[in-house]
Amino acid sequence: MKSFAVPDAGGSLRYHDLPGEEPALVMIHGLGCASSCDYPTVATDPALRGRRMLLIDLLGSGFSDRPETFGYTIDDHARSIVALVDALGLPQLDLFGHSMGGSVAIAAAAMLGARLGRLVVGEPNLDPGGGVFSRRIAAMSEAEYRAGGQDAIARAARSEGYDIWAASLAGSAAHAVHRSASSLVEGSDPTWRSMLTSLTVPCTLIIGERSLPYDDALGLPEAGIEIAIVPKAGHSMSSENPAGLATAIAIGLSRGPGKSPG
Repeated sequence: MKSFAVPDAGGSLRYHDLPGEEPALVMIHGLGCASSCDYPTVATDPALRGRRMLLIDLLGSGFSDRPETFGYTIDDHARSIVALVDALGLPQLDLFGHSMGGSVAIAAAAMLGARLGRLVVGEPNLDPGGGVFSRRIAAMSEAEYRAGGQDAIARAARSEGYDIWAASLAGSAAHAVHRSASSLVEGSDPTWRSMLTSLTVPCTLIIGERSLPYDDALGLPEAGIEIAIVPKAGHSMSSENPAGLATAIAIGLSRGPGKSPG
């Protein structure tokens, strides 16, 4: 892995930089996850093999540092991604983010401007309110969550069939997870949905087949957002069907310049 000291964050991001053709594809994981866990199988699938990919563990997750003073909001994470892009001198890149990572990718996309080629997001948080687990986490105080809440959430996740996510969550910093979950519940102004529909680059929303019907997609095709479906998968698409996710990402990255008209 490689390491990057995030300016003014008090810690370093760790990431895999898989060599290949440019532009680089930056991959961002969801809440309590880690790209180093979620994406190796996706990245090496024939549908994506051969292009440069950066598999980033956000601060507080995976192999990255867990600074106590970092805010861990969605914008904080997005700024750390942009700082890495700046440090690597990438003139152009594509972004993929899943769940919370989708929100981070959308926020980063707004910061990157003309350097962003394409954006692909998998079941991202688009509006305030969070998801099932982020709401459970944010309902506790940070002190409660650190004292035993994360262990309880991990146990509940295992009992509900989310074994890989539970294991990844257990290895994440509790203060980081709580602050990020709280940021998801609080939302953003403008919303991530508004940011997404305002982008002029090609954008694709990926949905797991088992997540259908997917109310969050309402109105997005009319705004020029393409929809791709991962068969035989729900929200945990990187573990349930990594080849299907790789194919869906490749479809999103193959789109021509500019958004399709709604």
